[in-house]
Parts: sequence; structure tokens; C-alpha cells
Amino acid sequence: MPEPVYMADRKIWRDGSLREGARLIPEETALALTYNGGTYAVMMGTPQNMRDFAIGFSLSEGIVQSADEIASVDIVELDDGIELRMWLASSKAELLSDRRRHIAGPTGCGICGIDSIAEAVRPAAVVTGGPSFSSREIMTAMAGLAPLQAINIETRAVHAAAFWTPARGIVVLREDVGRHNALDKLAGALAQDKVVAGDGMVLLTSRVSVEMVQKTAAIGAPMMVAVSAPTALAVRMADAAGITLAAIARADGFEVFTHPERIKGNEENAPKLKTGASGAIHVVA
Repeated sequence: MPEPVYMADRKIWRDGSLREGARLIPEETALALTYNGGTYAVMMGTPQNMRDFAIGFSLSEGIVQSADEIASVDIVELDDGIELRMWLASSKAELLSDRRRHIAGPTGCGICGIDSIAEAVRPAAVVTGGPSFSSREIMTAMAGLAPLQAINIETRAVHAAAFWTPARGIVVLREDVGRHNALDKLAGALAQDKVVAGDGMVLLTSRVSVEMVQKTAAIGAPMMVAVSAPTALAVRMADAAGITLAAIARADGFEVFTHPERIKGNEENAPKLKTGASGAIHVVA
């Protein structure tokens, strides 16, 4: 398996002078996902946690509803990429043949190759229930991301997706040059470990687009928190899916765009809540 990082020679221009040096950068590899012998998708991603990616992608795409429906996963290294060969039960294979699409996606493409607008904005699964989280828990969870991002510490060039619970802290974290890939890897890891996603929250180091909401809903997490802003469609999708969407999470607070009822407001020394012109709730530490 290729290493997820690569040492590249470089020339550095700083402070008016030129010098030579080397830098670790993330690897980017073609990843082909095949089912029962037929290619379904080709993505670009980081060659790490490939089994997690294969299973998570299958779940996010709705190809399977459970990791147990994938009979086997073979990771095959080729000269120009990696093939993730999956074999499904015969009933699943028949359903897949009805919707097979051959796509070549750029890095982290979330909905590349979708051939209809309706499919691109398909309703997300509805998430109900779930615990409440204090603002302090949310900020603690986000602060725990950076120390665990091994590849990003070396390269400063990859995204991370993680799952956090009050009882265990960050349970799983996955990285990739593509934000969608990182979330798919997280989904695969959680599914294989039989983690109950309804007990915690998904943490993202990226912006929140509609497909990120769809993938989080498929995971079954009632809350997602991101360091960057969401798109308007992502906010509408999260609202319809029953997901609490918090974003623009910084050391001094975050903003809640949907379902703020899951945010506890009565803890000791609770932060102030302010409603902005857009309707987002600003939580200030």
C-alpha cells in the first residue's frame, strides 16, 4: 500500500532569499470501487483506511444498508491506483445493476456523476432523538481534533472527520485529502465497530455542504459540528433531517443553524446565546 504522505523536494522563497529543502505532502491516489466485478466509481483520495472507505462509501451511497451485506472486500494495488473489490449478496447485486454509474471524481467529490437534479438533492434520512450536548462539551470535542490528525500534523493539507461521545470522547477519527472521503471512512469504521451513532456527534474540519449532511444522516448522528460555514442548502437539508448543525466552531464559540434544542443552556456558567440576522444562534464562550 502506498504511504499516505510523500517527502517532496522543494525550493523555498522566504524573506527575499531562496533556499532548498523538503516537505511532507499528502499522497493522492485513484481509488476504484467495484461491486461483483463491475466498476461503480473512481475517486481520488488518500491511500489509508481503504476498507473503511469501501464500506463507508457503500453505506453512504445506499448500495447497502449494513456492512454485513458486503460479503468480502479485497484491496488490490495496481500500477496507477488501488481497486477496492467488493462482493455483495445476489439480491443486492441485482439492485445495483439498475443504478450503476461509471464516474471519475476529482478529489473528495461527493456527488460526481449524479445524472439527475433529484438524485443530487435527495432527502436525507431523518434522525430523531439523541442526547443533548452542552456548549462546553462541543468546544472540548472540537479542541480534541487537531492533536489526533496525524497526517495533517505532517502536511497541513488534509481534512478529518471524527465521532465523539460524552462517555468516550473522540471514538474514531479518519483523514483524507477529500472531505467526503474522510466522512465515508468514518462511516465505515463506525459500521464495522457497531458503534451506535445516535449517542454522539460528527466533527468536521471542513465546510458543510449538502452531501456532508446526507452522509451524516446516513450514519445516524443527531448532531454535526464543523470549523467552517455551511451552505444554505446544507442548512435546509439538516433542518429537514432533524440534525443539529453547528458550524464556524472556534476557540471562542460556535454558531447553531438548526435544531438548537439539543444544546443545553442551563449548565453552570453557561455562555450567552445571541440570535443573528440570519437566524443562526451564536454561542459565545
